[in-house]
Amino acid sequence: MECGLLFSAGKDSSLSALLLEEFYDVTLVTAHFGFTENWTHARDAADALGFPFVEIELEKEIADEAVERMREDGFPRAGIQQVHEAAMEAAAAEYDVIADGTRRDDRVPTISRAVAQSLEDRHGVDYVAPLSGFGRGAIDRLVEARLTVESGPSETIQKGDYETELRERIRARWDESAVGEIFPDHAQTRVTGRK
Repeated sequence: MECGLLFSAGKDSSLSALLLEEFYDVTLVTAHFGFTENWTHARDAADALGFPFVEIELEKEIADEAVERMREDGFPRAGIQQVHEAAMEAAAAEYDVIADGTRRDDRVPTISRAVAQSLEDRHGVDYVAPLSGFGRGAIDRLVEARLTVESGPSETIQKGDYETELRERIRARWDESAVGEIFPDHAQTRVTGRK
């Protein structure tokens, strides 16, 4: 059975792919808006991991609504959640099984039980979250054993996540200072292959 796994090239979605490959034909799916070519970093990571890759271009209005919300909130959480749910909807239109790399202690994005059940009921799909029972420490140990990873400040790690394009959209609509006002400093990861 084919599974479309939302993929950023980060450690969580990469580890999810490894856990799911025993049970599904996993295709790594990166959703983007076409503002940048950063989705190609996810494609390269998918190639390095040995998985098929598909990119889905979401409507730019989704990004615009998300960045407006982020600017109003002064924080990215609700906007990123909005984009993640739109990406799940897009994947649900293409696959019988959809998955993501959300883990137990994620703040954003997450998929609530109600959202998961709604996706399943409306699209006739199965939603799978292979890391939902794992905390950060357990994931870090599994990643250390199985994957090669680069890490660093979010703005320096090249990957195919929503944040990169949302940052770009904020710059285009307002300016660089708006990016700094919305996004706190944090680290990101990009997987470069299997061990």
